[in-house]
Order: sequence, then C-alpha cells, then structure tokens
Amino acid sequence: MYTLSQWQSSGQFIDINAQQIFTQTAGDANNPALLLIHGFPSASWDWEGMWDELKKHYFLITLDMLGFGLSDKPINAAYNITEQADSYTQFLKRLDITNVHLLAHDYGDTVAQELLARQVAAQSDIRIHSVCFLNGGLFPHIHKPLFIQKLLLSKLGWLVPKLMSKQKFAKNLITIFGKNTPPAPMVIDTLWALLIYNKGLRVMPKLIKYITQRKQNEQRWVGAMIHSDIPLTFITGEQDPISGKHMLEHYKKTIPNARVQGFVELGHYPQIEDAKAITEAYLNFRKQI
Repeated sequence: MYTLSQWQSSGQFIDINAQQIFTQTAGDANNPALLLIHGFPSASWDWEGMWDELKKHYFLITLDMLGFGLSDKPINAAYNITEQADSYTQFLKRLDITNVHLLAHDYGDTVAQELLARQVAAQSDIRIHSVCFLNGGLFPHIHKPLFIQKLLLSKLGWLVPKLMSKQKFAKNLITIFGKNTPPAPMVIDTLWALLIYNKGLRVMPKLIKYITQRKQNEQRWVGAMIHSDIPLTFITGEQDPISGKHMLEHYKKTIPNARVQGFVELGHYPQIEDAKAITEAYLNFRKQI
C-alpha cells in the first residue's frame, strides 16, 4: 500500500490554467495508455491498490482534479465537469497521447461521460478506445445521494465544512463501504488528509454541484453511453447505497448489450475495498475486447 507521502513523492505538480495540479504516471509509455479518473471527495490515491498491477500492462496516467486531493482548491473556481474534463485532455496532450482507455469512479464517471460525449459528437482530438465505470451516478434519477450530500447541495451547504470532523467523515465513509470490507484506519486517515489539504473543506459546497450538472446534462451524458460504438463496462460494489445494485440493474436495462460485473460483498469504493478483485475484473474486460 502506498502511503500518502509515497504517493505524493512519486508524482509531480504541473501548471494547468494557472493552477497547480498533482499528476502521476507509471509504466511503459509504449503500452496502451490508461487514464484513471477519481471520485468525490477523494483523489488519485484511490487507485493506489490497483496501480502496481495495472502498470505492468498499461501506461498509467492520473491526476487530482482541481479542488481535490493535492491539487489547488481555489474558492472562486466554478468547478464545472467540462473544465475538469479539459484538464485531463490538456494533460494527455502534454504527454503527446491521443489514444486512451478510461477507468473511472464516482464523480470521475461523470467526467468520463463528458469525454465520451465529446467523442460521440466528434468534438475531441483524443480517441477513447474503451471505458470502465466503477460505482457512480451514471443515471441521475437513479442516484441516491447521502444526507450529507443533500445538505451540501442545499442553502445550508456552507455550514457543512464548518461542522465536518474526521469522526463524522469516517462515519459517513463506513456507511457506503461493504459490511465486510470497512475502510481501514489508514484509508480513513489518508482520505481525510487529502480532503483537508489546501483548505479543501471550504470548496465542498461548490464541488457537490456536479450532482446538479448531472441532471442538467443527463441527455448528453447518458446519450453518449447509449450511442457510443466503443466497449463500455460497469463494475459495481452492489452494497453501495448511493450507486450500487439499483444502478447496475438500471445500466443493464438502458445500455445496449450491457457488460456488467457486480460484486455482492463490496460497497461504493470497490477499488479500495478489494483492489485485487477489481484489477482482475478490469483486466478481464480488456481481454474480452
């Protein structure tokens, strides 16, 4: 397991739109490129358990999005999903990469949907060859936000950062993990450290607006999955109360020739709860395509 300091020391900060963005790459640059897109409210460290195995097969690329993890968290930013998608495309261009596969989780699923929508509309220089979604609100009306997420979205959202503590954060985290795969103390410590880094709590009411953006862009983002001609898969921890089994069932009904894999024991963070199983599931998906 990578500690946060090990993860930080193996990455580097780059300037994207006058903001300091933490980035990470690994593996042989001649291998197929795999872009990993993290969720809310965490960071690229979420992928650490899959990192060493995946880098044997692919050239791995990831970053902490603006407002997340080790990256800058300006209070005056809009935090639009489209801008987050732009940061990935800019990073890929700097690496001179035009062909890529996507592996996304949670908030990252929405960013991946935007990148996919650009491809479907022929508005992108980046060619995506496959997408793997992990637990996330792919269909806004099926997504079941936690009470704290609803509170953050409300007029009282500004209060949440003031009242948030590590204990409350841990309690919320435990409710979305699988019953038999709770977050280890180190996971709680690391995710909390990433959240409060660079005064991160204060931008949470702005970041949570992605839930509203999902509803506003539902036709474009869901349509991209339905009309895309590339292989997609949805790998899900079914115990997740936010986007678990109910999201998986809806995906199967909605996406033509849907590829899915559900893990009955896992929750919202399958790649942290059982990194080995999720890595294997991902590698199997890539073998099939």
